[in-house]
Amino acid sequence: MIRVETSFFHAPGVAATGHFRTAAVVGAALVSVLGLAGPAAAQGGATSAGKGVPVAVVEEVRGKASGLEFMDYVEAGRVIKLGPKDTIVLGYLKSCLRETITGGTVVVGAEQSKVHLGQIDSLKVECDATAQLSERQATESAATVFRGMGPNNTGPNKTTGAGGEPPRTLVLFGRSPVFELKEPATLTLERLDKAGEKQTIAVTQKMLLRGRFYDMARSDKSLAAGGSYVATLGPRKVAFKVSADAKPGSTAVVGRLVRFE
Repeated sequence: MIRVETSFFHAPGVAATGHFRTAAVVGAALVSVLGLAGPAAAQGGATSAGKGVPVAVVEEVRGKASGLEFMDYVEAGRVIKLGPKDTIVLGYLKSCLRETITGGTVVVGAEQSKVHLGQIDSLKVECDATAQLSERQATESAATVFRGMGPNNTGPNKTTGAGGEPPRTLVLFGRSPVFELKEPATLTLERLDKAGEKQTIAVTQKMLLRGRFYDMARSDKSLAAGGSYVATLGPRKVAFKVSADAKPGSTAVVGRLVRFE
C-alpha cells in the first residue's frame, strides 16, 4: 500500500482565486505511465524541457529536479524525479494551477501533475491561458490595436474596446511582467489608453534570467493597474492589459508572463 501525503499551502505574494488540496495519483495507471516514459524522459534537458508544446513553467527549484532550473518550460508527459527533500514549483499555463511538489516522482500533465510517493500542494492563481499565443497570433493581436488607434476610431469599423485595448487581449494579473526575450534587446512598452506614456528599456545580458527572461519585478519596475499596453521587441509586438486589481512585484509567474512567440 502506498501512502501519499498532502497538505495545504499558500504561497506568499500570490493572489489566489481558489485554494485546495490535490491528491497524488498512484497505482497501476501511474506505474504504467512511468514505465512507458523511460529513463530518457526522466533525465530530460536543462533549458527547454523537450520538443513538445510547453504546458507549465518552473517557478522555483529547491534541491535537484532532474536537471530542471528556474524558468524552464516542461511539456506533458515529462517525468521529474525528486529526492525526499527536493522541491519544485510548477505553474501551469492553461489551468493556472501553481503546484508545490516535494519528493517522489512527478508526471507532468496537460493541466496538472500526478505524483508518486511525494507531496503536492496546489493553488489556483489568476492567469490568462492566452499567454500561449504563437508569434503570429501575438503580432496580429498587436496589429489590431494599432489599426484602431487614433481619434477616428469610431463607428462600425471600430477595432478596439472601451479602454483602447482590442476586443480580446492578453490579461496580466501582475503589474511587473516577465517578458521572454531570448537575448539582450531593446524593449518598448507603450500605453494605449493614455497618450504619451512610453517606456524604452535596454535589456542587457546581466538583466536576463536564464539568458532569456526579463523580469520587471527584479528591476523594481511596474506598470499601471488597469492600463492597456503594447510591447514591442524588434518586429514583434504583443498587446496586453494589466488587471485593475493586479499587484506589483514577484507574483505568480504564470499570471504575468508575456511570450513573444
